[in-house]
Amino acid sequence: MSTVTAVPLQPTKRSYLIYLWLGIALALIGAVALARQGDDPLTRNGRAKGVVTTASGLQYKILTPGKPGAAKPTDADVALVNYEGKLLNGTTFDKSQQPTPLPVTGVVPGFSEALKLMPKGGKYRFWLKPSLGYGDKASGPIPANSTLVFDVELLDFLPQSVVQQMQAQQQMQMQQGAPGGAVPQPR
Repeated sequence: MSTVTAVPLQPTKRSYLIYLWLGIALALIGAVALARQGDDPLTRNGRAKGVVTTASGLQYKILTPGKPGAAKPTDADVALVNYEGKLLNGTTFDKSQQPTPLPVTGVVPGFSEALKLMPKGGKYRFWLKPSLGYGDKASGPIPANSTLVFDVELLDFLPQSVVQQMQAQQQMQMQQGAPGGAVPQPR
């Protein structure tokens, strides 16, 4: 019969175990951080507090809620807005210098959808994925396939028919000439 000689194992120091578990925890935290960096910006943004994502992929955040129970624009309206448009890197590509009238259907699809969510007096931030903006076409300072970020304040809106009547009245007044109806005669 043979005998096995047992070699006793030295006990592991407690501090080594603590360092081992800390290393594992740091590795897990690093792995999660790297995995989140792989998300596209809109996916990360969609998880932010207060950001709502619609069925089309439009994301918005209410900065100022507007008047409670106030009406919202429709496709048949012209909205009076202050806005600033930026790229994801923070570059401003467009900014209103004064309140600007915009036909609700005369803008990119995502901007139109966003306007219809806003009550009068509201200020929202919108994120438009490329398919809701200019898509694969570049437009001025906006590169193709750009995600667009807008800060928009809805001041007021009117039905497009009312705006057209106002424009027609202005044109008639311009054609009538100088104030008081006097039309200057050529000499």
